[in-house]
Amino acid sequence: MKKIICILIICISYNANSQEKKGSFYGGFESNSQWYLNDTGLQVTHPENPIRSNNYLFLNYSYNKWSTGVQVEAYESDALLNYNPKFNGTNVATYFVQYKTKKIEVTAGYFYEQFGSGLLFRGWEDRSLGINNALRGGRIVYKPTNSITLKGIYGQQRTGFDVSKGSIYGLDSEFGLTDLLKLKDSEIAFGLTYVGRYENPEIADQNFSSLTNAFAARINFSHKSFYLNTELDFKSKDAIIVVNQIDNSFVKPGNALLVNFGFSKKGMGFDASLRRMENMSFYSERKPELYTQNGGSSSFNYNDKIMNYVPALTKQHHYNLANIYVFQAQSKVDFPDPTILKAGEIGGQFDFFYNFEKGTNFGGKYGTKIALNMASWNNLSGYYNYYPGDYKTDLFGFGEKYFSDYNLEITKKLSNKWSGNFVYINQYYNKRYLEGGTVVKTNILGADATYKFNTSKSIRLQAEHMWADADKKNWASGTMEFNLNSKFSMFLTDMYNYGNSDPEKRHHYYNIGGSFRKNATRIALNYGRQRGGLVCVGGVCRFVPESTGLSLSLNTTF
Repeated sequence: MKKIICILIICISYNANSQEKKGSFYGGFESNSQWYLNDTGLQVTHPENPIRSNNYLFLNYSYNKWSTGVQVEAYESDALLNYNPKFNGTNVATYFVQYKTKKIEVTAGYFYEQFGSGLLFRGWEDRSLGINNALRGGRIVYKPTNSITLKGIYGQQRTGFDVSKGSIYGLDSEFGLTDLLKLKDSEIAFGLTYVGRYENPEIADQNFSSLTNAFAARINFSHKSFYLNTELDFKSKDAIIVVNQIDNSFVKPGNALLVNFGFSKKGMGFDASLRRMENMSFYSERKPELYTQNGGSSSFNYNDKIMNYVPALTKQHHYNLANIYVFQAQSKVDFPDPTILKAGEIGGQFDFFYNFEKGTNFGGKYGTKIALNMASWNNLSGYYNYYPGDYKTDLFGFGEKYFSDYNLEITKKLSNKWSGNFVYINQYYNKRYLEGGTVVKTNILGADATYKFNTSKSIRLQAEHMWADADKKNWASGTMEFNLNSKFSMFLTDMYNYGNSDPEKRHHYYNIGGSFRKNATRIALNYGRQRGGLVCVGGVCRFVPESTGLSLSLNTTF
């Protein structure tokens, strides 16, 4: 922490001087800390170092066409529970220097980038998930015209405070055809991508190339209120990872097809996403690192050194109970035992919304909004052989069902003071195939109501119930939020697993806390229990253990 404070003081001082040179300085600081406590009710004990903190300080300075930046991270005395074990201590995490004009942009150091949908390559940061897979190397973006964008990248991927052994090469192009074809009510563009990953795992008599090549082509089209986006990806033959080891005799290519289309106008719209993936896991190092001190987990469990972005394409629920059984995209080949053989996934998601206008039978005085969402995902059907490992999938065959989520949400303003929301959710979660266990079928009802005292003061009440036929069975949940004004807010929530077959596991997961916000600074404090399970952002997840403690977070920009 001393290092961070010193750097902050120096940079603030430098900012004052740099203003005279008409440069600009900006940055931010984020701190997430927790004091883990013993909890006899949950039968959890605090870790060896019970007070832990994740801290991020980023500083950027720009002058004319140049900009530079650095991010310092501190995990003291250790990172929060179940973060990558490589996040340890205090050090410079990323840095960059960039030169940018209207047509060209050159970056040296660490950088983030995404090609197309991200199925082949995406470098990004998500602190809540413990992900920062920036590349250290060089990036060039060239825009000779407004319709053409060319990108080139080279680097090694960040892992902890170091970089991976594998080298990543990439080329991406996007060509707009709207002006060329003289289209008035339509837009069309296509793109081509190449990504190469070179890593020599030092295996004798390799049956696969050290260089894995991946290609993609995409088309984006829109006409008035209609749009269509599609992408086709291919990855060359590579060894499959079986029980955290490279299987030199199990070598397969990968591919993916993504189609997204929809229609939107005032008061109505729909969106559909369809995807088929086969063997599309992509890491800068093939073989995962094993962490025996963390219960035998591997780097794969922390999304470490992952090169691509594979969202789950399911609805991101704001109700607590709907996030107990969440789907994580199944992009890899996985043969955990002879009865569970997976090569990828096939399925899709459909969204529909409609706004009933004011004054209609369903709209009433203030109007009514409805939203329907459906998502369903399956394993790829085909021929599978456990030993020796082999498979051949059907092109559009649906195998074992992984997951489904069908939900209806109604939002209604009842008066000038009251507004409400109602949701029904039906879920199918094949826990046996996804994480080990049994199939779980759930039905969830949820409702919330908000009362506004004035423009800044309000109270929100939320109630939920889940009926589940297996695993932990039935749950009930309630939440109360009170916004005193634009600066202060408080909350109280409880999730009660009252239906658990084991009476000793019928736990309350309660939390109480509040936050204060002023300008660009927010401070939040809460005390309570963390339910163990997957925590997901945008369909990408990490597992968190059960815990009890006091949490403090600080976020500011300057």
